[in-house]
Amino acid sequence: MSKLLVRNLSISLDGYVAGPNQGPDNPLGEGGESLHEWCFATKTWHGYVGTDGGATGVDDDFMAAGNVGFGATIMGRNMFGPIRGPWQDEEWQGWWGDNPPYHHDTFVLTHHARPSLPMKGGTTFHFVNDTPEAVLQQAFKAADGKDVRLGGGAAAVRQFLLAGLVDEMHLAVVPLLLGGGARLYDDLGTLPGYAVSSVVRSPSVTHLRFTRTA
Repeated sequence: MSKLLVRNLSISLDGYVAGPNQGPDNPLGEGGESLHEWCFATKTWHGYVGTDGGATGVDDDFMAAGNVGFGATIMGRNMFGPIRGPWQDEEWQGWWGDNPPYHHDTFVLTHHARPSLPMKGGTTFHFVNDTPEAVLQQAFKAADGKDVRLGGGAAAVRQFLLAGLVDEMHLAVVPLLLGGGARLYDDLGTLPGYAVSSVVRSPSVTHLRFTRTA
């Protein structure tokens, strides 16, 4: 059975997945890029960007596993691009360049309609304004038996957690404080219906896996 999974979501000790003052020139906000230094150091990341080297071990294992078995992706609008409100035009095609790394149907949560956007490499962005339940059903259909990945940002993940739709969530807890930005834990209370199912530490981060219990 297909599942909705969060993989390799980097988060600060105070619960932020991006820093303050996000914008076109600073998509992860002030200090936000530091959340991902553990990723950049892995052999898997070096393979993504076409360079040699990179570390193996715990962090690399999580990075490699984070892209296996997915047939569709759901993401928030900020993960697609910095534009807010109605689309001024349809020239902006996302942060990801001509050949995004998804290579399958990718559903962008937005309140503003826009035609689907096919890209090189098999990625097609679909802009959807619907409930988490309805969007997930679209993604499951597109995934055709594979799992669905839920990307950021914080607001997108929080919506699906509040609806009880996330089957597993892997957070990479980075030992730093951002003090502001996009915070995951707001309005989640004690995250009822989920339990920590594993804790794995590396020299860089602590990997927490939450599993739905209800």
